Amino acid sequence: MFSASALRLNIVDRPLAKGKSEVSLSAFAFLFSELVQYSQTRVSNIGELERRLEDVGRGVGLRLLETLCHRERGGKRDTRLLDVLKFVHTTLWKYLFGRQARDLEQSNAVDDEYMISDYDLFVTKYISVPKDLGTFTPAAFVAGVVKGVLDGAGFPARVSAHFVAVKGQAKPKTTILVKFEPSVLQRESRLPNT
Repeated sequence: MFSASALRLNIVDRPLAKGKSEVSLSAFAFLFSELVQYSQTRVSNIGELERRLEDVGRGVGLRLLETLCHRERGGKRDTRLLDVLKFVHTTLWKYLFGRQARDLEQSNAVDDEYMISDYDLFVTKYISVPKDLGTFTPAAFVAGVVKGVLDGAGFPARVSAHFVAVKGQAKPKTTILVKFEPSVLQRESRLPNT
């Protein structure tokens, strides 16, 4: 017979937990704040700081695409433009922020621009922007994540983050502007309608 102490496994011997893993919001906020501060000391202007955050986010997005396609879709990837945008709007957003994005809209002016908007993202919530940084938006990191997902899925685009004032709201909404490369729309127009 085995003793009770022999049945208890060492933490190293236990199997890895399956299911959804979550990171403490305070731990993420601290780590993200440190990333912003670290990046800020190595750049000379706001544009460079946002590009550096976008680059970090892009790497995260490429890895998240692989992870989410494997976990959520059994390895299946989207081949249509609207499907990949819905994936970003719902699946990716739920994984990152615990809910889907508030809005997904196509630009009225041009066919290759889409906007994903949301309020109160935690990457902007716990970062106070000094007045000397003016228009800096820490959501550039999220824009980089979206760019990484789109690039990895085969939908190259320029992605940028903007604060947009909303009438009657105290805080602006964050809008991720996605402008697809011309090759994406050309490929999309050749696909059969289903």
